[in-house]
Amino acid sequence: MIMIPFNYIAFINNLTDLVNKNIIPMSRIDDAVRRILRVKFTMGLFENPYADLSMTGELGKKEHRELAREAVRKSLVLLKNGKSSEDPLLPLSKTAKKILVTGSHAHNLGYQCGGWTITWQGKGGNNLTTGTTLLEAIKSTIEPNTEVIYTENPDLYHLNSSEFSYAIVAVGEVPYAETFGDNLNLTIRAPGPSIIQNVCTEIKCVVILISGRPLFITPYVDIIDAIVAAWLPGTEGFGMTDVLFGDHGFTGKLARTWFKSVDQLPMNVGDRHYHPLYPFGFGLTTKPTKAY
Repeated sequence: MIMIPFNYIAFINNLTDLVNKNIIPMSRIDDAVRRILRVKFTMGLFENPYADLSMTGELGKKEHRELAREAVRKSLVLLKNGKSSEDPLLPLSKTAKKILVTGSHAHNLGYQCGGWTITWQGKGGNNLTTGTTLLEAIKSTIEPNTEVIYTENPDLYHLNSSEFSYAIVAVGEVPYAETFGDNLNLTIRAPGPSIIQNVCTEIKCVVILISGRPLFITPYVDIIDAIVAAWLPGTEGFGMTDVLFGDHGFTGKLARTWFKSVDQLPMNVGDRHYHPLYPFGFGLTTKPTKAY
């Protein structure tokens, strides 16, 4: 099956020409068609070619979102927790006097979901689908007396003039699918690096990385108090706050090696020179607790 959505006429003409010139044997075409037809016959698509829409009312139901929320909190990986093991930052206090929430991904449902969400490449913003952003989940999780200051990219004056108990910084990648996501540098999208630098040198901070893969974070690890790989958590932002504030513990482990530098790639367990930033299977754990 060839997925050529826009230039399919040229593809058909070129393929036909290659068959007529005996460059591609007809037996190869027959084999491909036979395998596609076999799947369609097995699925009963010739008898019932259209989708059954009777269950569309079930989409997005509360129990389904609860399951998605559980998947989020179990897949998050805690990479760092405190400048030292004796002084962990997480779980965060729900009763802090004043906290800062910042970063390009803190209040962006499209960024949380990534590509292949409603549209092929996905897109940023909060109008693509229904769900809860990290910021919205934070505001619903903390105690009413805690003041939440949200600014996507705070300036140094704002940081120096305000007394924050801690900061939650959410940065990462923008949505992509297939080759549109090809990237030789794997860096955090600007202004993410400068936000980390400005915020985490002034305030105790946890950085939430929202991305479809490990990113280059080596220069920032030492100044960050806690680091969470949230991957693409999707619509259920409460899955992140469940573990950030200690209602559930962190249990997730890395499903692939986290590199120090892109120059190390490709890098896999068992390689002769295996010196990752975080190895395959790594993940700190915390216990559920009331965070005050």
